[in-house]
Amino acid sequence: MFFSRQNLLLLLVITGGVLNYVDRQMIAILKPLLEKELGWNDADYGNLSAMFQFGAVAAFPFVGWLVDRLGPKAANPVAVGAWSLAAAAHALAWSMPQFMAARFALGSTEAMGTPTAIKTLTFLFEARTRSVALGVMNAASCLGAIVTPLFIPFFGLALGWRACFLLAGALGLAWCVVWFFVANRVSWRAPEAVSEPARGQISWREILVDRTTWAIAGAKVLSDQAWWLLLFWGPDLLHRTTGLGIAELAIPLAVVYIAAAVGSLTGGALPAIIAGKGGLLSARNRLLTISALAAATMPLALVFDSVWGMVLVLGLVLAAHQCFSVNLFATITEAVSPDRIGRVTAVAALCGNLGGMLLLWQTGRILSGGAGYLPVLLFSGAAYLLAPLWLRALLRARPSRAQEPLIGAA
Repeated sequence: MFFSRQNLLLLLVITGGVLNYVDRQMIAILKPLLEKELGWNDADYGNLSAMFQFGAVAAFPFVGWLVDRLGPKAANPVAVGAWSLAAAAHALAWSMPQFMAARFALGSTEAMGTPTAIKTLTFLFEARTRSVALGVMNAASCLGAIVTPLFIPFFGLALGWRACFLLAGALGLAWCVVWFFVANRVSWRAPEAVSEPARGQISWREILVDRTTWAIAGAKVLSDQAWWLLLFWGPDLLHRTTGLGIAELAIPLAVVYIAAAVGSLTGGALPAIIAGKGGLLSARNRLLTISALAAATMPLALVFDSVWGMVLVLGLVLAAHQCFSVNLFATITEAVSPDRIGRVTAVAALCGNLGGMLLLWQTGRILSGGAGYLPVLLFSGAAYLLAPLWLRALLRARPSRAQEPLIGAA
């Protein structure tokens, strides 16, 4: 039954992901308004983008432990409520230091998003259907990146940028109320596959010396460069190269993220379809390699003079990235025991955000120096080519943890 409590919880996880991307991408869409009112330049915006990433990097060592400790029932409203308050705090900022503080707060609270979502889906779905659920979650999360350019420019022009941040915060707090209503009617039980030491007691040392942790973390660093670059600098790339205004960018950006959503759905569904005798692991390895090759084409966006030529390339890049991302997340749920998923995911996300932070900060300086986007696009594309090689070199082949769903009606 579609409207089972399991699917309602999946829908809430998806909706939380949508709000996550609305909150984090809003500043990129409102950049022209903020530059005009507050006098920012490219280097200032690069600093703000890097501060968001720095907040996440600083928080990841703690949020992974917190998610494993709280469990998915409590971790979800804590995460969404905290980052919603941080998003609303942007409306109170007037100076660059105040904006830096708000971006740090948003990054550090949104750091809970990925570990919480992956742990929740591990409880909700068995291994063979989990990658489909992850694909749906990633695709629906792209709705945030689609909705933001479609609606935020018009809200910003009509009501002002401060109202946009307040609205985003209010939506997140309303989400928390709905989560409590649904989640309290469900019986959450711990994964049966967890062995001693008890859930939440696995030491950090065991996680940090595990080669699987660093296989996933390295792949995350190398593959996340393209995503963070286009998320925070993509609107400016289109604006700068095509001359389109803030409202005119809405449809092209939405199309790019619709392509990303298609990539998520495809990446989630294909492994089970093409597995055959080789199994899910072999199917995922092939998809990871194909996705990396497609994502590495991002410098070709600068070859086109038309906006739709650029959209075609950027859409392909983000579709490939999301396909790669879904299968990397699915690898975590199968190669890592449930009692350490939150922390392993947090380590991987920390490394990915650290790499993204350095790239976003450096992009502002490269653009301020007049070099244009070509150097950063070339770097991001080259990094992507290394991601599947790194993963394959370090990841030990492990049997899939084909668990039954770990949730039931109360």
